[in-house]
Amino acid sequence: MNSRQETLLKEIVESYIKTVKPVGSKSLCEKLNCSSATIRNEMAELEELGLLEKNHISSGRIPSEAGYRYYVENLMRPKELTGEDVLKLQTIFTNQDLVLSDAITKCVEIISEITNYTSVVLGKKSHANALQQVSIIPLKEDKIVALVCTDQGVVQNRQFTIPPTVKMEELVKTSEIINKMLIGTPIDEVSERLEFDVKPIISKRIEQYESVYHIFMEAFQNFATNVQENIHLSGKYKLIEKPEYNDVDEIRKIASKFEDEDLIKKIEEKKGSKKINIYIGEENEFDPNVTVIKTTYHINGEEGTIAIIGPKRMEYDRVVGLLSYINENLNDERE
Repeated sequence: MNSRQETLLKEIVESYIKTVKPVGSKSLCEKLNCSSATIRNEMAELEELGLLEKNHISSGRIPSEAGYRYYVENLMRPKELTGEDVLKLQTIFTNQDLVLSDAITKCVEIISEITNYTSVVLGKKSHANALQQVSIIPLKEDKIVALVCTDQGVVQNRQFTIPPTVKMEELVKTSEIINKMLIGTPIDEVSERLEFDVKPIISKRIEQYESVYHIFMEAFQNFATNVQENIHLSGKYKLIEKPEYNDVDEIRKIASKFEDEDLIKKIEEKKGSKKINIYIGEENEFDPNVTVIKTTYHINGEEGTIAIIGPKRMEYDRVVGLLSYINENLNDERE
């Protein structure tokens, strides 16, 4: 493309992002200092290149997915954050009372508030969480709660119905053995150590050791899965407030996707990706009518994906600017 076509495409993309209205030649004449006929010819060229599309209810043009792609790769410049935006995020970064996972969640909530898009954090905690204590709490004659705590302050509980052959004292005794042997063990290694280190011990001391062992094994496996895969959505319904979603069927469709945990997990960025990646329309696995902008974080043993979901006419420059700022402040292994 020549420089005039690039300028024209940039104007059309940025105008459509702001107004959600197809762009006609008249509105561009003054900005580009060209005649209406020249603008129409250039728009026709851009349409032939697949960068613009005709809107079915107007003579104006709108960007195609290829047009957005060309814009973000060649014409867009990340927007600097306002002082107000920086202050909101710095308040989170400098809050010593927040554990890291909460700080990341708060950041994502602020991003959603600033951009008015939906934001997602898909967190993975590797060896950051180590076992601090496991406790057995009796509820009724045949029910207990297994309470598991980590050194990072994560607490989860799981209710179990115990077989009539298992005595409460055996469960308590086993929890004491586990606490003595496994405190400080990374949570994703506890199940293995329970199998090879603890089970041989309780087989000699606990009458119904198989049943007791399976209760603790299930509790730890459930805990490890929940701790290592954390999903948090913020501004879930902000997307359906956009003008693109004025059809009831479309609203239902996108709302159901936000309830599908397996689909949300597909948003996760590739491990080790150190840049901000933009997936427009058909390029993303979540929905062909949205754009997903993602980056990864890795700090203090915790890693995960931060993603912003918006319409294809997303304010790319602002979102990329925000994620770039968060990248600089939330990572300890950036090159």
